[in-house]
Amino acid sequence: SAAAVVSIGTGASVGPEDPSVQIGASLGSLLGQLLHVSDDRVRTLVAAGAASAIAAAFNAPIAGVFFALEIILGEIGSGSLGIILVAAVTSSVFTQAVSGSSPAFQVPQYAFHSAWELPLYLALGLLAGPISALYVRLLYIIQDFYKRLNSPRWVKTVGAGAVVGITGLFLPQVFGVGYETIGEILNKNDITLWLLLALLLAKLILTPISIGGGFHGGVFAPSLFIGATLGGGFGIIAMYLFPGLNVSPPAFALVGMAAVLAGSVHAPLTAVILLFEMTNDYRIILPLMFAVAVSLLISQRIQKDSVYALGLARHGIRLDRGRDVEVMQAITVGEAMQLDMSTLPESATLNEAAEILMQTRHHGLPVVNEKGLLVGVLTVEDIEHAKGKTYVGEACTREIETAYPDETLNKVVRRMSRRDVGRLPVVARDNPQKLVGVLRRTDVIRSYDIALTRRTAQRHREQTVHLDALTPTRVDVSNVAIEENAPCIGKRMSEIPFPRESVIASVRRGQQVFVPRGNTELRAGDILVVVAVGEALEGVQHLCSRPEDIL
Repeated sequence: SAAAVVSIGTGASVGPEDPSVQIGASLGSLLGQLLHVSDDRVRTLVAAGAASAIAAAFNAPIAGVFFALEIILGEIGSGSLGIILVAAVTSSVFTQAVSGSSPAFQVPQYAFHSAWELPLYLALGLLAGPISALYVRLLYIIQDFYKRLNSPRWVKTVGAGAVVGITGLFLPQVFGVGYETIGEILNKNDITLWLLLALLLAKLILTPISIGGGFHGGVFAPSLFIGATLGGGFGIIAMYLFPGLNVSPPAFALVGMAAVLAGSVHAPLTAVILLFEMTNDYRIILPLMFAVAVSLLISQRIQKDSVYALGLARHGIRLDRGRDVEVMQAITVGEAMQLDMSTLPESATLNEAAEILMQTRHHGLPVVNEKGLLVGVLTVEDIEHAKGKTYVGEACTREIETAYPDETLNKVVRRMSRRDVGRLPVVARDNPQKLVGVLRRTDVIRSYDIALTRRTAQRHREQTVHLDALTPTRVDVSNVAIEENAPCIGKRMSEIPFPRESVIASVRRGQQVFVPRGNTELRAGDILVVVAVGEALEGVQHLCSRPEDIL
């Protein structure tokens, strides 16, 4: 985007890849909408656009494919792979024809002298993990700091630019993308340890300041810069500590780039393949995989979400394999179970139990002892097969399946289906005999409707968050509910005099979210996502309110 070009051109400590990915993904989304394809196909086209951007930026088409699969789709499936491959290869071929086949920065011939170097790469991964997690956290901590400042946006941007500029007077390498500096780290041996550590610290802080202050750009290239300085500095230390190993600092800088990238974006395959494509040397694979795996494990332990997922998570949006989580996974057993439950004492007779089952219209009930602790379940079938037995405790089934209140409903439903049971006693996790509720199939069906409503609301919220992020500060993105007897009820969109500086982005109706058209009739209870400038929002609210509220 133009904002990203200006930001990078003025020396802000940001990268060009993320804006390129956004442009590619937007083009893919636009193409999907023009062709009126399904949502899944649109997602594939978005991923293809993102893959094209990475392939063009680094001259690494395979890394672009894995970036799309790991980051955009969150899964590796054959249904999407073909289109993404074609897009990435086409982008890379076109880029080579226009700009040449050289990579973003020159990579030296890699040297792996001895297996004794692997523990050093393990140590590098142990360092890269915490650095990656710190990088992700700093990005959002500093963004929160800027949001709390009651200053105009331009003041924040000028302040961030001043910090970057003053630092750049002493460390000019921190300006801009930093590919030239990365190339020097990889190809020269005269860069001092203290300079590398200073650049590491500066980039680690200036990138969050630049993005938080309002500059536009990506976090992909800065993570490579941080990794190169970390690995290069570590390599210099290792070279002095272990002179007999013939350690090459540029080699550690190369592996450090992949380790920090993987720890930041949580895309290990992308990190490994990207550096492998740049070096064209199979010997780098072992150290790369070793350091990347260790860095990723530690980074995920410290910071669960990646640099891309954390922003969504802070808005309450959790993705599983690139999609919102399975419907029943959003509901816990504790939310679905019945608290007001009938039980059978094990000392009761079977005749008394049959009478209680008829009165409560249940097919089975939990059985408790004199202390109120769960001992089993008695069903109608148990009574029918209880030949020669008199009491509930003799006829009930004692080896039973139970559930915990904090389990998700999707797991418990699978267990119910596997055991072919219509109910499960719910027990406390710290005491398997303490009965806290009962989960029945009717509860599952009722909760499924709740889960669908939640998923619809989440998608609605995702769209609002996305629109809010894309619109300028003077533009409001709001949810407006249509009240009973509002003037717009029963009218088509084309007939409603919405203010000119307002757009109805979507309509949520029950469990559906759709984009309205001119012939869409609005109903009471509909929730509109409104993008409006200034007082136009009040005009929309006026049309969606009851007449008495308007007066």
